[in-house]
Amino acid sequence: MFLAQAQAPSPWMILPFAALLALIAVGPLFFAAWWNRFYPVVAFGLGAVVLAYYSVGLGAYPTIGHTAHEYLSFICLIASLFVVSGGIHIVVRGETTPTFNVGFLLLGALLANVLGTTGASMLLIRPWIRMNKYRLTGHHIVFFIFIVSNVGGCLTPIGDPPLFLGYLKGVPFWWVAEHCWPIWAVGVGMLLGMFFVVDTLNFRKAPRAVRAEHVDEPDWFRVDGLGNVVFLAVILGAILLAERPPFLREAILIAAAAGSYFTTRRQIHESNHFDFHPVKEVAVLFVGIFATMMPALDWLSLKAGALGSPSPAFFYWGCGLLSSVLDNAPTYLGFLSAIFGAYVDADVVQQVQHLIQTGGTDAATFVHGAHADQVRQTFAALQKYHAAAVASQRVGVEEIEMAFLLGNASFNNFLLAISAGAVFFGANTYIGNGPNFMVKAIADHQGAHTPSFLGYIFRYTLPIMVPMLIVVWLLFFR
Repeated sequence: MFLAQAQAPSPWMILPFAALLALIAVGPLFFAAWWNRFYPVVAFGLGAVVLAYYSVGLGAYPTIGHTAHEYLSFICLIASLFVVSGGIHIVVRGETTPTFNVGFLLLGALLANVLGTTGASMLLIRPWIRMNKYRLTGHHIVFFIFIVSNVGGCLTPIGDPPLFLGYLKGVPFWWVAEHCWPIWAVGVGMLLGMFFVVDTLNFRKAPRAVRAEHVDEPDWFRVDGLGNVVFLAVILGAILLAERPPFLREAILIAAAAGSYFTTRRQIHESNHFDFHPVKEVAVLFVGIFATMMPALDWLSLKAGALGSPSPAFFYWGCGLLSSVLDNAPTYLGFLSAIFGAYVDADVVQQVQHLIQTGGTDAATFVHGAHADQVRQTFAALQKYHAAAVASQRVGVEEIEMAFLLGNASFNNFLLAISAGAVFFGANTYIGNGPNFMVKAIADHQGAHTPSFLGYIFRYTLPIMVPMLIVVWLLFFR
């Protein structure tokens, strides 16, 4: 949103956001016991500081209300997908070959766009470990994180939290798949190709006698809890609903999660080791993240003009590198605000608002100046993607800013750059995306030899992820 200069937040108020993200990054690594006990106090405390500043210091109650609604939508989606995926149990037995493993990871990459990277990871990691138990090594866990927990979820807003936040900001649901699929195909395809080479070498090293000893019985595959597919369909339908009436979408998501939880057999939840701790941690931490990121987003929006005219490559690498070491969802929002501030002129917003109020009837006479084409294209994008909101004259500034990126083809690549950057680079470390640590914890619990924090980076990220990221840059954002 555009803020008057007098309302601009103090740069010092960005410190709670930076402190929270830093603690999320280092807390589980260096003082895990303290962090596990006190992270709610940290998140709520830092969030309360910023909320007090925005309410008492700035009187920015609309910003607080808008952020609260976005948080509610975000956590309802994450929680509902988590609960529904926890009610589905996959049983796989028998020997797996590198070819079968590639197919399984490709399936996981596709499911990540339906269940979310968190849901798909929690659904598939245990059968993945069981399938490969006789030759399980670090590369099985790391490539799973690369493909299923991150890169695979780049096609829909459900796939990864940054994309859902973009959806809440006005990106149409199917726009991401329509424009991101070539990037997704290159990223997933390269990772699957590299995995096939590494896994084939690993497969050939395992003596046939050892393989035969660990194969329990002939190959077979079973899925329990398929009734939850109905609740998954309800969730997808709810996501596609319009935002009005308010909170209808969130109510349906909660109802679907409750229906799934209470109708799923207890044996399935036990087999999945299902509990609410992961989603509780996400809910608590993101209360703090959403609250503390308000000054950072507003400040970026106001000051982004000082960046000049950065290229899509700047946003791809900038958003990506920060998403490697910070949570990728707020990083995406930060760079989205920077794009708005750098490229969306206030005159464009004002003229589009006038067109909305007049139903576009005086476009020929009112639209003028250097930005006339951008105004027309932005208004056309609003009519295409948000026709109901335009007809009811309920279009906010953020929707206009987003329509500017969608309607002006030369700016589409900026939105794609931060989308790919946030989702792809989130795989670079254990702390880049929420499911990464969850997968590692499950793998450690089941006896897998997962790499250390630095081992993950030097043995896998640098030789495997980085070449893929460079190829994506050269093909799409150079």
